[in-house]
Amino acid sequence: MGKTGPDNADKHRQQSMILVPKDTPGVTVTRGLRTMGYLANDSHCEVDFDNVRVPSTNLLGEEGSGFAIAQARLGPGRIHHCMRSIGAAQRALELMCQRATQRVAFGKPLAEQGVIQQWIADSHLEIEQARLLTLKAAWMMDTLGKKAAQDEIAMIKIVAPEVLTRVTNRAIQVFGGGGLSDDFPLAEMWVGGRILHIADGPDEVHKRSLARSIIRKLATWAEAS
Repeated sequence: MGKTGPDNADKHRQQSMILVPKDTPGVTVTRGLRTMGYLANDSHCEVDFDNVRVPSTNLLGEEGSGFAIAQARLGPGRIHHCMRSIGAAQRALELMCQRATQRVAFGKPLAEQGVIQQWIADSHLEIEQARLLTLKAAWMMDTLGKKAAQDEIAMIKIVAPEVLTRVTNRAIQVFGGGGLSDDFPLAEMWVGGRILHIADGPDEVHKRSLARSIIRKLATWAEAS
């Protein structure tokens, strides 16, 4: 993706997307990028372009449609991230419950400790709330379209990673030192959740967008009443 029309008055029509095959002369995949100690998959790499040329027929869509193409996948992509986050949080909760029933401290299983019970209850509540909000956003996108669901999509993109990191953090604490190791999936799951606080738009951007939308709606309703 690159800027092909910097002088276009419409700032959303300044970018274009073009396919560049990996074996094109001048393209070098320098390295895969590690994320908080974990090796990302092959789609997250540092790529060097040195005088690379491809035919204009490699253009995706029409010139100036790059921004629209990128935005078109973000709504469904964010819902997909949230679905995976909820699944991971559910897995972390299951592991936390298993560990709490097996591990004995101060003469009784962790599952009988009040603070652990609170962590488990809070985790279940948070997961179910995030699950229902994600279902609502998906339903609205299916029935009303992405534009009508943009507030709900912003909300779940804020909520789901937060739930995942909170639940996984509690599970790590229940596992103790083992939770920080690669013997269990919790550390990597926490990293995945932390990444999603930034990927596909950082929390702060979504909160700003959501706040502006809420202000517009509530201010309009207040004036109408």
